[in-house]
Amino acid sequence: MLTDYHVHLRPDEPGTDAARYLTADNAERYRAAATERGIAELGVSEHVYRFRQALSVWDHDLWRREARDDLDAYCAFVREETDLRLGIEADFIPGREDRMATLLEERDWDYVVGSVHFLGDEALDHPDYDIWERNASRPEKVWARYFEWLGEAARSGLFDILAHPDLVKMWGRTRPRPDGDLRRFYEIAMEGIAESGIAVEVSTAGLRKPVGELYPATAFLEMVVEAGNPIALSSDAHLPEHLGYGYDQAIEALESLGVRELAVFERRTRRLEPIGPS
Repeated sequence: MLTDYHVHLRPDEPGTDAARYLTADNAERYRAAATERGIAELGVSEHVYRFRQALSVWDHDLWRREARDDLDAYCAFVREETDLRLGIEADFIPGREDRMATLLEERDWDYVVGSVHFLGDEALDHPDYDIWERNASRPEKVWARYFEWLGEAARSGLFDILAHPDLVKMWGRTRPRPDGDLRRFYEIAMEGIAESGIAVEVSTAGLRKPVGELYPATAFLEMVVEAGNPIALSSDAHLPEHLGYGYDQAIEALESLGVRELAVFERRTRRLEPIGPS
C-alpha cells in the first residue's frame, strides 16, 4: 500500500478560499491523481490556522489573517462529500497544548499531523516572518531550539504523525546552517520521538523546496527506524500534481533501511501495511 496523508486541497497563497477549493470536484481531482500513481490511502489535512476556531489556541498575526473558514464545515465536507481520510495539520505551540487538545478532541479525525513551523513568533518556512532575519549568525541556536520543540511535540500526545521532521533545513544553503555532524541536533528530538512511539513522516516535499532533499535527512531517518517508530509516507501536496511526487526516491530510502511497512490510520487508530502500489 502507498499513502498520502499530508495533503492540502488548496494552495497556501492568499485568495485560496474554501468555497473554491473545498469542493467535491476538487477532491475528485486529487483522488484521480492518487489512483493514477497507485496511492490507495489518501487523506486531506488542511492547516489548522485556516479556521476561525484556531484563534482560541493562538492569535499570531498569520493566524488572524488566515482564519476565515469554519472547522466543523470542513470536517462535514470531507466526511459527507468525499472518500478521503479526514485529517488536520496542527501546529505545536508550547504553552497552548491544552487549548489545542480541546480543539482536536472535539472532532472525529482519522489522524492529526503535527508540525513545528514557528519558534515563538518567527517562522522557519514563511518569508514574512523569517526567523533568520534576526538569527543569521546563530544557526546553532535555531536548530537546537527547533529539535527541542520537535521532541516536545512528539511527547505531547497531541499528534498521530510528526510532519517534515527536519523542516528547519527547508531553505537549504540560502539560509545559515550549522557546521559539522547534524546528528547532534537530531538526538535532541529523538528521546521524545522514541518515547512517544509517534509515526514519523517521510515527506517528499523537501524535494520541491530549496533544500532539494527528503524530510528527514538519512541520518535522522536511521535514528527513527532504529528507535522502532513507524513511518508515514506523504508528499505535503498543495496541488494534485504534487501527489506521490518523488515517491520512488522515498521508497528507495526506506527499503535501504529495511522499512517494509507504512502507518495507515482510521479514526485515530493506527495499523501497519506493506509498502507497495495498489
